[in-house]
Parts: sequence; structure tokens; C-alpha cells
Amino acid sequence: MRIAIISDIHGNLEALKMTFKDIEKRHIDKIICLGDIIAKGNHSVECLKLVKEKCDVVIRGNCDRHFSENNHDINKMSDIEKRRLEWNQSLLNKEQMEWLNNLPFCYEFMLDGSLVRLFHATPWTDREPIVNEDSIETKYKMFLPTDKTISHKKADIAIYGHIHHPFLDKIYNRTLINVGSVGFSFDVIRNKEKDANLLETTVANYFIIEGDYESQDHTENGISFEFRRVKYDIEKELNCETDNPEKDNYIYEIRNGMYGNMQKINDNFKRLGLNPDKF
Repeated sequence: MRIAIISDIHGNLEALKMTFKDIEKRHIDKIICLGDIIAKGNHSVECLKLVKEKCDVVIRGNCDRHFSENNHDINKMSDIEKRRLEWNQSLLNKEQMEWLNNLPFCYEFMLDGSLVRLFHATPWTDREPIVNEDSIETKYKMFLPTDKTISHKKADIAIYGHIHHPFLDKIYNRTLINVGSVGFSFDVIRNKEKDANLLETTVANYFIIEGDYESQDHTENGISFEFRRVKYDIEKELNCETDNPEKDNYIYEIRNGMYGNMQKINDNFKRLGLNPDKF
């Protein structure tokens, strides 16, 4: 079985449409979405409808949860946080909000003798960023079961989204994979003198895994991994009338493949003992 895994669409309809167009060419049997369908971009509702139509499994991301909940204490929010919440929730009807809020936390299946576990960010929360630069001990936790996972077994292959940066790593005979982002791909290690063409980053990313579905045994067929990068028309996506409170920041981010809040990125590097000034 060939399984396409997408994540972090963030209301980018043009990127999502081109991703599904590419998936259709690849003889895919199943499509799984790891969440964050909505928020940030201008076409959350259209993306939500398309994901519901095309995907066999959908996991809830932190943005899906945040903007579909009604228990927010707005007195603790900044002005921009309030405007983001109000604007994104104004796009969704009651049925859509309930659908998002009721999505599962994770999904699991056996593939050629390997337990594959999928979640948005980590097996314990939907919002903590685990990056390639994290310690081996931290990465190992991504394979461990929690009270939020379906089974209580350690995963052989853990697949997630959230950080918008595709990578694959092997530790302790286990495979950790981030599928990247369909709608908002960015790199965090940037330097004007060293950067390659922006099209190396400003594309839609998704992932394909192939193997004997539901097989409990390792077979001679094995498992294959494929990272896909799909070009889409960024200017076409941005050419719309919108009162999105994040409009200017969003334009900068998807045009340049950079996260707007670089202070947040730098703070995370410092947490890891890295100096972003040396990049």
C-alpha cells in the first residue's frame, strides 16, 4: 500500500490543490492528514472541505484545536491573539468547529512488521516543537506510548508534522520522520550569503510511505520512504480580498520561506544550546 501523508496546510488552498494533484499521479491508496488544516492563511474553510473530501484519516493539530474551542480566556490574550481567534472562528460554522474539535489525537497501523504511529507534534502534546537538532533522549521519547496514544507499545516509525521542516533520522533501530508542511514551508537556519534559491523551500511538502499494510511480519518487500516537493503559485494564493489580521506577516512568510517570529525560533535554538548568530 502507498500512503500519502500531508500536514500543516494552514489555509493555503493553492498549495493543497497542487499537492492533491501530485498525489493523484502517484497511485496512492490512502491519504492521511496530520492536522493544522486551518489558521494563518486565507482559505481555511475551502481547505477544510477539501481535506474532508480527499483524506481517509485526519488528525487534529494544535491550530485546529485552538480555533475550534470555545473555552478561551480572552482577558489573557494580546490584541493580535484576540483578533486571530475572532477572525478564524468567524470563518467556521458550528458543524465545522465540532468536526475539528473531535478529530483524533493520533493514528497507528502496522506496515511490513513495523508499528507506525502518527501524531501532529508529539505523543504527549499537540504543540511542542521537536526539531532535528534536539537531543537523542528527546527524540527517543517520540517513540514512546502515552495516555494519548492508541497502543501502549513503542513505535518503530514515528511520523509527525508541526515544525514545518521535513527530515528523517534513525536512532535505536527506529525511524523518526517529519513530513514538512503543505501550506507554510520554512527553514530556520538562514543566512543571506549562504542561502540557495527560495524555491528550495517555498514549495508544498508531503511524504509517501509504502509497504505491506497491516502485515505483522517483516517481508522481503520492505518499506520505502519518499519526500515530495510540489511547486505552487504563491502569488495566485495571495491574490484575494481578505481582512485576515495576519495578512502582511503571512505574505512575507510564504514568499520568503521564513517564520515571522524569528525571536521564537532563536529562543528555541538557545534552548538546545545553539547560537543562531553563528549560522
